Amino acid sequence: MSQCKDKSAARAEAFSRAGTIHSMTGYAAGTRDVGFGVVNFEMKSVNSRYLDFQFRLCDELRAAEPALRDLIAARVRRGKLECRMGCCATSFRASASFLDAELLRRIKELEESVRREFPLARALTVNEILRWPGMLKDDLPEAGFAEAIPACLALAEEALGDFLASRAREGDKLAAEIRRRITEARECVLKVAPWIDEAQASFEERLRQRLSEALFAPDDNRISQEVVLFAARIDVAEELARLTAHLDETERILDIGGVCGKRLDFLMQELNREANTLGSKSMIPDVSRTAMELKLLIEQMREQVQNLE
Repeated sequence: MSQCKDKSAARAEAFSRAGTIHSMTGYAAGTRDVGFGVVNFEMKSVNSRYLDFQFRLCDELRAAEPALRDLIAARVRRGKLECRMGCCATSFRASASFLDAELLRRIKELEESVRREFPLARALTVNEILRWPGMLKDDLPEAGFAEAIPACLALAEEALGDFLASRAREGDKLAAEIRRRITEARECVLKVAPWIDEAQASFEERLRQRLSEALFAPDDNRISQEVVLFAARIDVAEELARLTAHLDETERILDIGGVCGKRLDFLMQELNREANTLGSKSMIPDVSRTAMELKLLIEQMREQVQNLE
């Protein structure tokens, strides 16, 4: 058991160094013959804020749950995981099954009691009796299940590799979508600065024209003051710088990879805050439209980020 844990820990460390980005959605399944029967294992996961386990194991293999939990926790950081493990007897073992005589006798007595009170009650069928919980027994000793635990863990580890591979494939696709939207967001940011300069020049020209039309000689000092005030109202250089910095950091985290979902989600919040400020300070229609485009791109990135581990 300790060797299994050491092996999982080593793989987890190597996996962390690899910098692979994982989605929180994944699926894998497998089966293995353990002598007395066939063990089947299935695991699937969906998004979750934390790592949340849900095990559904047959009673005979319940002892494997702690080792399974350690095995999976060493390589999975986030997601709501559901793991199922069951076993079914082979045809040879199935033929060795026998009825629990004591349970059969008690069911018979109970049925007779019910029939005395309710003569028209339907009698139990053979199928219902055979499917009664605990009715079918086999002569497999409890030690047989205990000896099968290592094989069950080996099956789980093999399935876990497929499970992580499926999450990695989807993670690569999500990261590619985020990068594409980062590129589009950068284009939006780059468009804004020239519009601010054009707006200042246009404002100064209109101001001079209005003063001339009012038969006033343009006062350069007064015009400069008005232009400065107007520039202060529409100045979004700080917001643009922060947007660029947050986009750079988002791309840097994607390049590093690994478990990065929570950090990226925080950056999406910061990007959205700057886009909101950009839109609220804008007095230029083009900038307002660009701010809306940015908010849409950021929301699209956020939807993808929330699927990342």
